[in-house]
Amino acid sequence: MKSGFISFIGRPNAGKSTLLNRLVGSKIAIVSDKPQTTRTRILGVRNYPDAQVVFLDTPGIHRPLHRMNVRMVDVAVDTIHEVDVLGLVVDASEPSGKGDQFVFDLVKKAKAPVLLLLNKIDLMKKNRLLPIIERYSKEGTFAEIIPISASTGENVDRLERLIIDRLPEGDALYPADYVTDQPERFFAAEIVREKLLQFTHAEIPFSSAVLVDRMEEPTGASTLLRLYCTIVVDRESQKPIVVGHGGDMIKKIGTAAREELERFFKTKVFLDLHVRVKSEWREDEGILGEIGYH
Repeated sequence: MKSGFISFIGRPNAGKSTLLNRLVGSKIAIVSDKPQTTRTRILGVRNYPDAQVVFLDTPGIHRPLHRMNVRMVDVAVDTIHEVDVLGLVVDASEPSGKGDQFVFDLVKKAKAPVLLLLNKIDLMKKNRLLPIIERYSKEGTFAEIIPISASTGENVDRLERLIIDRLPEGDALYPADYVTDQPERFFAAEIVREKLLQFTHAEIPFSSAVLVDRMEEPTGASTLLRLYCTIVVDRESQKPIVVGHGGDMIKKIGTAAREELERFFKTKVFLDLHVRVKSEWREDEGILGEIGYH
């Protein structure tokens, strides 16, 4: 029996959350085409016949402009020295830049074996892969270089075996039915934020947060879960964008979020959304604490 931790790190929008969800077998990390979607570490557990693997999804490593972003990057960097295997996820369909090189330099300090995961190969011609693999091979940093598609699942089964092969021997670290360490309130807020990201653009995705003010579990014969959430934005001009004309935008966000929440919690959901302006909230210790940065 083997057990251990693997952390997925990389630049924003490399596909780490999509990969985590596929490996765990359920959606525990929200997914968006917007960079910096993941804001904190998300743990997911998968049991195999001969191993228990604890996967860690981390925020994308980027140049931080706010206290929140500094903590996002710290969360990702800290895992480099805390895991048994490190998975560096790269969007192989995009040209490599200075940001990628910064992450490569970080993982050179890792004591754990580093697997370079060339993701999104479904978006590129296969003849482009070989030169990329050859270029990275020359660095001598990586224990393995594995082309994958987190979206389609291509080559992910091979990745799983390579991870297990490199884990230490040991008993399971979590119970057999354990999936994640995040509380229900976290998932409620993240699902609302996912829909906020889906329907808004420009600066809104980066300058908004979702707080769960109250969560009332079903009681007695009732099967209704009641959720009261606040969408926090940075400036007064952003509030009418989130609310929309006649409230149409916040209704659209609320409807999509409620449907997803009902699938997640497997019960009927009443969702109440409000929008609040809090200038410089990304520097506010109170709000950062509420969204997981204690």
